Amino acid sequence: MHLSHQSPDSCPALVLNADFRPLSYFPLSLWSWQDSLKAVFLDRVDVVAEYDNAVRSPSFEMRLPSVIALKKYVTHARNPAFTRFNVFLRDSFTCQYCGDANRETLTFDHVIPRSRGGKTTWQNIVAACSPCNLRKGGRMPKDAKMHPFQAPYRPNMYELNEKGRAFPPNYLHDSWHDYLYWDTELEP
Repeated sequence: MHLSHQSPDSCPALVLNADFRPLSYFPLSLWSWQDSLKAVFLDRVDVVAEYDNAVRSPSFEMRLPSVIALKKYVTHARNPAFTRFNVFLRDSFTCQYCGDANRETLTFDHVIPRSRGGKTTWQNIVAACSPCNLRKGGRMPKDAKMHPFQAPYRPNMYELNEKGRAFPPNYLHDSWHDYLYWDTELEP
Protein backbone atom coordinates (compact mmCIF):
# COMPACT_ATOMS: atom_id res chain seq x y z
CA MET A 1 0.00 0.00 0.00
CA HIS A 2 1.08 3.55 -0.63
CA LEU A 3 0.30 6.59 1.51
CA SER A 4 -0.53 9.95 0.02
CA HIS A 5 0.57 13.37 1.32
CA GLN A 6 2.47 12.66 4.55
CA SER A 7 4.01 9.87 6.56
CA PRO A 8 1.47 7.43 8.03
CA ASP A 9 3.24 7.71 11.38
CA SER A 10 1.98 11.29 11.61
CA CYS A 11 -1.63 10.06 11.38
CA PRO A 12 -2.56 8.44 14.70
CA ALA A 13 -6.22 7.83 15.48
CA LEU A 14 -7.89 9.09 18.63
CA VAL A 15 -9.57 6.08 20.24
CA LEU A 16 -12.94 6.64 21.88
CA ASN A 17 -14.82 4.20 24.03
CA ALA A 18 -18.31 3.18 22.88
CA ASP A 19 -19.67 6.19 24.82
CA PHE A 20 -17.55 8.52 22.63
CA ARG A 21 -15.19 9.52 25.44
CA PRO A 22 -11.44 8.90 25.10
CA LEU A 23 -10.21 5.67 26.65
CA SER A 24 -7.68 7.79 28.53
CA TYR A 25 -6.57 11.40 28.63
CA PHE A 26 -3.03 11.02 29.90
CA PRO A 27 -1.52 9.48 28.03
CA LEU A 28 -4.07 10.27 25.34
CA SER A 29 -5.54 7.10 23.82
CA LEU A 30 -4.04 6.99 20.34
CA TRP A 31 -3.52 4.08 17.96
CA SER A 32 -1.14 3.88 15.04
CA TRP A 33 -2.63 3.96 11.56
CA GLN A 34 -1.86 0.23 11.21
CA ASP A 35 -3.71 -0.71 14.40
CA SER A 36 -6.61 1.55 13.42
CA LEU A 37 -6.99 -0.03 9.98
CA LYS A 38 -6.75 -3.51 11.45
CA ALA A 39 -9.55 -2.69 13.92
CA VAL A 40 -11.68 -1.30 11.06
CA PHE A 41 -11.23 -4.45 8.99
CA LEU A 42 -11.98 -6.66 12.00
CA ASP A 43 -15.18 -4.61 12.55
CA ARG A 44 -14.19 -3.70 16.13
CA VAL A 45 -14.49 0.08 15.65
CA ASP A 46 -16.55 2.67 13.81
CA VAL A 47 -14.71 5.39 11.92
CA VAL A 48 -15.92 8.75 13.23
CA ALA A 49 -13.55 11.07 11.32
CA GLU A 50 -10.83 10.69 8.70
CA TYR A 51 -7.62 12.36 7.59
CA ASP A 52 -7.29 13.64 4.02
CA ASN A 53 -4.51 11.08 3.61
CA ALA A 54 -5.24 7.67 2.17
CA VAL A 55 -3.53 4.32 1.81
CA ARG A 56 -3.65 2.71 -1.61
CA SER A 57 -2.92 -0.56 -3.28
CA PRO A 58 -3.52 -1.40 -6.96
CA SER A 59 -7.14 -2.39 -6.20
CA PHE A 60 -8.02 -0.54 -2.99
CA GLU A 61 -8.01 2.93 -1.45
CA MET A 62 -8.99 4.00 2.07
CA ARG A 63 -8.67 7.29 3.93
CA LEU A 64 -6.89 6.97 7.26
CA PRO A 65 -9.14 7.21 10.34
CA SER A 66 -8.41 10.16 12.64
CA VAL A 67 -11.10 9.31 15.22
CA ILE A 68 -12.44 5.83 15.90
CA ALA A 69 -14.96 4.57 18.44
CA LEU A 70 -14.97 1.08 19.91
CA LYS A 71 -18.13 -0.88 19.15
CA LYS A 72 -18.10 -2.51 22.59
CA TYR A 73 -17.74 -0.48 25.77
CA VAL A 74 -14.53 -1.14 27.69
CA THR A 75 -14.87 -0.87 31.45
CA HIS A 76 -11.88 0.78 33.05
CA ALA A 77 -10.03 -0.96 35.85
CA ARG A 78 -11.06 0.59 39.13
CA ASN A 79 -7.57 0.41 40.62
CA PRO A 80 -4.71 1.71 38.51
CA ALA A 81 -1.34 0.00 38.43
CA PHE A 82 1.23 1.27 40.90
CA THR A 83 3.79 2.85 38.57
CA ARG A 84 6.13 5.81 38.76
CA PHE A 85 4.11 7.57 36.06
CA ASN A 86 0.81 7.06 37.89
CA VAL A 87 2.27 8.33 41.18
CA PHE A 88 3.54 11.45 39.39
CA LEU A 89 0.16 11.91 37.74
CA ARG A 90 -1.67 11.49 41.08
CA ASP A 91 0.63 14.19 42.50
CA SER A 92 0.16 16.41 39.40
CA PHE A 93 3.86 16.12 38.49
CA THR A 94 4.66 18.35 41.46
CA CYS A 95 7.07 17.87 44.36
CA GLN A 96 4.94 17.22 47.42
CA TYR A 97 7.41 19.00 49.68
CA CYS A 98 8.27 22.27 47.92
CA GLY A 99 5.73 22.50 45.08
CA ASP A 100 8.32 22.46 42.28
CA ALA A 101 6.77 21.30 39.00
CA ASN A 102 10.01 20.50 37.14
CA ARG A 103 9.24 17.06 35.72
CA GLU A 104 12.91 16.38 35.00
CA THR A 105 13.89 16.36 38.68
CA LEU A 106 10.97 14.28 40.01
CA THR A 107 11.74 11.15 41.99
CA PHE A 108 9.88 8.76 44.29
CA ASP A 109 10.10 9.47 47.99
CA HIS A 110 9.21 6.97 50.68
CA VAL A 111 7.43 9.10 53.31
CA ILE A 112 8.36 6.46 55.89
CA PRO A 113 11.86 5.49 54.67
CA ARG A 114 12.48 1.90 53.66
CA SER A 115 15.25 1.81 56.26
CA ARG A 116 12.51 2.44 58.87
CA GLY A 117 10.18 -0.25 57.52
CA GLY A 118 8.35 1.86 54.92
CA LYS A 119 6.89 -0.03 51.97
CA THR A 120 6.77 0.88 48.30
CA THR A 121 3.00 1.37 48.12
CA TRP A 122 0.52 4.05 47.08
CA GLN A 123 0.08 5.00 50.75
CA ASN A 124 3.81 5.61 51.35
CA ILE A 125 5.15 7.12 48.11
CA VAL A 126 5.00 10.73 46.95
CA ALA A 127 6.55 12.65 44.08
CA ALA A 128 9.53 14.68 45.26
CA CYS A 129 12.13 16.75 43.44
CA SER A 130 15.69 15.49 43.75
CA PRO A 131 16.83 18.29 46.12
CA CYS A 132 13.94 17.64 48.54
CA ASN A 133 14.42 13.88 48.36
CA LEU A 134 18.12 14.28 49.16
CA ARG A 135 17.41 16.78 51.95
CA LYS A 136 14.87 14.45 53.59
CA GLY A 137 17.12 11.43 53.15
CA GLY A 138 16.30 8.47 55.37
CA ARG A 139 14.62 10.57 58.04
CA MET A 140 11.01 10.50 59.16
CA PRO A 141 8.92 13.52 58.07
CA LYS A 142 8.79 15.06 61.56
CA ASP A 143 12.57 14.66 62.04
CA ALA A 144 13.28 16.27 58.66
CA LYS A 145 10.53 18.87 59.24
CA MET A 146 9.23 17.93 55.80
CA HIS A 147 5.62 16.83 55.41
CA PRO A 148 3.95 16.18 52.06
CA PHE A 149 1.32 18.74 51.00
CA GLN A 150 -1.05 15.82 50.44
CA ALA A 151 -0.94 12.49 52.22
CA PRO A 152 -0.21 9.68 49.77
CA TYR A 153 -3.21 7.56 48.79
CA ARG A 154 -4.38 5.03 46.19
CA PRO A 155 -6.24 6.89 43.42
CA ASN A 156 -8.87 5.31 41.20
CA MET A 157 -8.79 5.36 37.38
CA TYR A 158 -11.43 8.07 37.18
CA GLU A 159 -9.26 10.33 39.34
CA LEU A 160 -6.15 9.73 37.23
CA ASN A 161 -8.08 10.44 34.04
CA GLU A 162 -9.38 13.68 35.54
CA LYS A 163 -5.86 14.67 36.62
CA GLY A 164 -4.59 13.82 33.14
CA ARG A 165 -6.93 16.40 31.63
CA ALA A 166 -4.73 19.11 33.14
CA PHE A 167 -1.86 18.05 30.86
CA PRO A 168 -2.94 18.36 27.21
CA PRO A 169 -0.58 16.83 24.66
CA ASN A 170 1.51 19.02 22.38
CA TYR A 171 -0.40 17.96 19.30
CA LEU A 172 -4.16 17.70 18.80
CA HIS A 173 -5.59 17.11 15.35
CA ASP A 174 -8.57 19.34 14.45
CA SER A 175 -10.87 16.31 14.14
CA TRP A 176 -10.22 15.41 17.81
CA HIS A 177 -11.43 18.67 19.36
CA ASP A 178 -15.11 17.69 19.66
CA TYR A 179 -14.13 14.70 21.82
CA LEU A 180 -11.57 16.23 24.15
CA TYR A 181 -11.86 18.30 27.29
CA TRP A 182 -9.11 20.72 26.25
CA ASP A 183 -10.90 22.02 23.15
CA THR A 184 -12.10 25.29 24.68
CA GLU A 185 -8.75 25.93 26.36
CA LEU A 186 -6.88 25.64 23.06
CA GLU A 187 -8.96 28.13 21.13
CA PRO A 188 -7.16 31.46 20.56
